[in-house]
Amino acid sequence: RNRTRRKRNSASQAQRTRRTMETNGKRQEEMSSILPTGYVPVLDAKQTQKALFDAKRRVEEGLCQQLNLVQVQVPLIVDADSSWNDELDRDGSRTPVRFRIPNDGKHGMDAEIVQAATKWKRMALRQYHIEPGEGILTDMRAIRKDYFLDANHSCYVDQWDWELTIESEQRTLDFLVSTVMKIWGVVKDTESFLRNKYPLLDSSGTPPLPQELYFIHAEDLLELYPDLPRKQRENAILQEHPATFIIGIGWPLNDGSPHELRASDYDDWSTPTLSKQERPVHGLNGDLLVWNPVLQTRHELSSMGIRVDGEALELQLEKCNQLDWLSKAYHRQVKDGKLPLSIGGGIGQSRLLQVLLQKAHIGEVSVTVWPEHHKEECRRLGIPLLE
Repeated sequence: RNRTRRKRNSASQAQRTRRTMETNGKRQEEMSSILPTGYVPVLDAKQTQKALFDAKRRVEEGLCQQLNLVQVQVPLIVDADSSWNDELDRDGSRTPVRFRIPNDGKHGMDAEIVQAATKWKRMALRQYHIEPGEGILTDMRAIRKDYFLDANHSCYVDQWDWELTIESEQRTLDFLVSTVMKIWGVVKDTESFLRNKYPLLDSSGTPPLPQELYFIHAEDLLELYPDLPRKQRENAILQEHPATFIIGIGWPLNDGSPHELRASDYDDWSTPTLSKQERPVHGLNGDLLVWNPVLQTRHELSSMGIRVDGEALELQLEKCNQLDWLSKAYHRQVKDGKLPLSIGGGIGQSRLLQVLLQKAHIGEVSVTVWPEHHKEECRRLGIPLLE
């Protein structure tokens, strides 16, 4: 029986690998088509570094003030057996970097580099005795080795990962929306601050982000653009509303597929709610996207949501055929109500800075690795990647 299961898992992994390779080939063509020609950075390399750290301080101060957060340390590595690392997508296509720590040869252990700190943060809320209405903010670094590398994706991830303790009655769509609006206020404040301190950003001709953030449920978005695939639906709505928060990421829509896969064990994407049109829908989570005027395409800044309680966790695990996960430490604690109820998310640092500093490539604000053909193409287009 175990051999049969291993064969099935191996076959499934091979199928996922083939699909990933096909998708990445298409994405390579897409990336080449959106990189701008005749690009000249608004700020030079030294100015960029100064502006980058000014912006980081401004965002961190703003988030702490608006959401009542305290900054805490966050792990880069976790015990591989702890269940604190994140799966990101529930299809198993993104796996963490794992390595062995031999120690003294007798007391070694297996460790993983975090992909995100989502589950760890709920434990941290308990560890630091964070009360309802209070939260934590981390300067999280991660490795996502299975990312396709393009103009706004790197395998090196830097995020402001935040988590806020809430009461059970705050597990509502209204509370999600009000929290997102506070975060959007911090983004807009940081943009204004940068444009005042670095006038070249204001005189470049690139329009600022809109003052208003538009909210739409993924089901309503599908109804608006039923013949478009997901990313094209996002591009379409962003040309109408250049800053949009899409609610309900994970539950199957009317066409039978979710807007995007989402892990089963942190965001609550299953709780029934109502859309603006008063239609029954699901989900207390979403993605914040903006229109990128330099690349002329969609640009995701953040993913966030109200986290699963025991009931939502069990339902989502069941829908994903993962009920056996209830034996893991994290999942048991959520199911038994031993971890605080919370809302949280991750704001991509380099992703946000790429937009605010009007860069064509995330590699202009983040130092990481790129394939040689990618670097050659950027050099040809005058895009200065940091190395």
